[in-house]
Amino acid sequence: MRVRAIAATTTALLAAAALVTLALGARAGGVGGQVTVVAHRGASAYAPENTLPAVDEAARRGFTWVENDVQRTKDGELVVLHDDSLTRTTNAEEVFPGRAPWKVKDFTAAEIARLDAGSWFKPAYAGTRVPTLKEYMRRVEHDHEKLLLEIKSPELYPGIERETVKLLGNEGWLDPWHAGRLVVQSFSAGSLRIVHDLRPGLTTGYLGAPPVAELPAYAGFTDLINPAYGSVSSDYVAAVHACDGPHGRPLGVFTWTVNDAPTARKAASYGVDGIITNEPDLVREALSAL
Repeated sequence: MRVRAIAATTTALLAAAALVTLALGARAGGVGGQVTVVAHRGASAYAPENTLPAVDEAARRGFTWVENDVQRTKDGELVVLHDDSLTRTTNAEEVFPGRAPWKVKDFTAAEIARLDAGSWFKPAYAGTRVPTLKEYMRRVEHDHEKLLLEIKSPELYPGIERETVKLLGNEGWLDPWHAGRLVVQSFSAGSLRIVHDLRPGLTTGYLGAPPVAELPAYAGFTDLINPAYGSVSSDYVAAVHACDGPHGRPLGVFTWTVNDAPTARKAASYGVDGIITNEPDLVREALSAL
């Protein structure tokens, strides 16, 4: 029995390692290589950002990867919103007058569920709701997509890393067969260290461009360095690729937010492994011509 258990564990670990490699891709960035296109906040040029229709629209258009942002409500529910305020993408000011500044952390999940998160984008999306992270993940699963999950503003939500990892586990996203379908990223190095310590096998990405001299330190807890496009160059991408991450593979580079063809082609020429974009159709077409 012990031998069988060890064999099963080894098989699972090997499967996880193989799938994490798929999550990062082979070192295939650059002109002529396969660059992963990530639909930023779902297909946010075509449907309200960070909503279930945006997930569905990305799938309909043939995009495998979607990105989202996670905040936490007053009563501890993880919800998918980019801003820490509800005002830009919902009708919170109308529904809850006098509750300024309408911060996510000051509203319960039930209150946020009452809000319209679609009308601001287009009348056809009136009544679209702010999804919980659980709802969002289940839609991603239903649509056979992959998830680049950003823990947003962790300094506002102490303990959000543990809560996020727990929910991922409860939803089955930490098993070996999901390892190639999930990356957790953050602008906070401290937050990513917590995630890595909680779940060392999880693929992580740091949002930013650390100095080259500091890259080996980041490689201890992150698999990807994801800088804004203005911080990217061929030399910087090469320096990132020269470092092996916590899972023994070269670090990858996913750059953001690229929304036009010339910039997409330039980013590809730098050797990036992925491009995060509001305009995935445009970027895919630009890269297909390389």
